[in-house]
Amino acid sequence: MTNNFTQTGLIKPLIDGLAKAEIASPTAIQTEVIPAVLAGKDIIGQSPTGTGKTLAYLLPLFQKLDIDKREIQACILAPTHELAIQIQRQIELLAQSSGLPVTGAPIIGDVNIARQIEKLKAKPHIITGSSGRILELIQKKKINSQTVKTIILDEADRLLDDKNIDSIKAVLKTTQKDRQLLAFSATISPMALERAQALMNAPQLVTVSATAEAAPDIEHLYFAADQRDKFEVLRKVVHSAKIAQALVFINKSDDVELTVDKLNYHGLTAAGIHGSFNKEDRKTALEGFRKGRLRLLVASDLAARGLDIPGIGFVFNLDLPEDPQIYLHRAGRTGRAGNSGVVISFVSPRETPLIPKYEKVLQITMLPKQIVRGKIFDKKAGPKPGPVIRK
Repeated sequence: MTNNFTQTGLIKPLIDGLAKAEIASPTAIQTEVIPAVLAGKDIIGQSPTGTGKTLAYLLPLFQKLDIDKREIQACILAPTHELAIQIQRQIELLAQSSGLPVTGAPIIGDVNIARQIEKLKAKPHIITGSSGRILELIQKKKINSQTVKTIILDEADRLLDDKNIDSIKAVLKTTQKDRQLLAFSATISPMALERAQALMNAPQLVTVSATAEAAPDIEHLYFAADQRDKFEVLRKVVHSAKIAQALVFINKSDDVELTVDKLNYHGLTAAGIHGSFNKEDRKTALEGFRKGRLRLLVASDLAARGLDIPGIGFVFNLDLPEDPQIYLHRAGRTGRAGNSGVVISFVSPRETPLIPKYEKVLQITMLPKQIVRGKIFDKKAGPKPGPVIRK
């Protein structure tokens, strides 16, 4: 792997900006993608959550922009409002740290369209948002898509599903045929891959292995518990380890509200997010968690896609997913930007066979723990302190 960004072809202002953020070496996806994007290739990039996909496309995009031209040159499409806002924040941070006068604007649905039209009058270099609202503004002739030279699909597997593919195609049809198209996702289904390839010009496929090597400073622990006892064990772990906040994953979206009710009943302040939540409920839950009013945020895998909350030290798995990659995506919510993190799973007897499966596929070690008289120990060591949770 390239050990510094110079070898990827990035210019000095971007490298210096990364240094200010204490980022000295590119991740595997960045090493492969940055030179290819700078060379003008269409890209399909698949890499686990937390491996730096956003910077993989933003860094070369910043370098390719003609900052002297006041026109929209890039369009980033995202499946959720929240992801669009997170990308916009990353654009602003990168512009600030690098000193490059790159401007961006979020263009999302269910927001006052008149305000967005006002923002577009400033002619930002990059627009980020939902395909539906961006298409609407193109049709209203408030966005000139003929000047767009790069289009990026973030969370491409969702953008290319049956629900979104038509609006994505509609946006692409309004742009020049020689525009560059980049698609990134943690997972890409065969259908999404086929659809992406059909929209691209000789795309280069970049795939980063789904192992935990990209996040070596994440500790993986588990507690054996009968299904009916999981809430009680979780409660004890939270209090014993003095965990201020954690993200809690469950397998079924339909169980989010029931899980939240149970956690609150056990004295743990919690809220939840899942795909059918309306925007305001989701926003309220996330703001409550970000501002420290909530101790636990319960999420389904679909609802957590694109979720990036800085400083999450702990991820809990109240249910274990069958797919090791989904476990890895959950784990990627902690230990980000060089920080350490801990993933704690509560494992029923039926789920126990998943542990060696994870360890083999993801190349990780999951340490068994137990609680004895309110203290956490290595399970094999008995009631004698082992390496307790680091956080």
